Amino acid sequence: MIFIDSTFLTAYFNANDQWHEDSLRVAKLISKKEKVISNLIISETVTNIGSLLKGKAGNMVYNHLINNYNIIYDNKIRTNNAMKIFLKHDGVLSLADSLSVSIMKEQNILEMVSFDTDFDKVNGIIRVH
Repeated sequence: MIFIDSTFLTAYFNANDQWHEDSLRVAKLISKKEKVISNLIISETVTNIGSLLKGKAGNMVYNHLINNYNIIYDNKIRTNNAMKIFLKHDGVLSLADSLSVSIMKEQNILEMVSFDTDFDKVNGIIRVH
């Protein structure tokens, strides 16, 4: 299993993104792995794509994500755990990023695809980029 961050997804679906070519390369590397995201990753990605490429593109990305990724939904316990991670990193990680880290720990996922270097500050995460 590998956790997928919104920075990767936004780059993958937006040909004008600075990391688009890197995202295509990484997509090939992870093609056989089970991909995990959270509902907050869906929210961030659809919002980013919608703002960049308009609503229909955001809807296409939404449908792709819900049909091709293992989605773990936020709940009160996960949010509380994410807040502990948020505080530990003194706000360097967003709440959504902290939730991603919390889910990774909960699910024993070691690898994350992301272009966000803030994840390099988190012990135990191997960032694929």
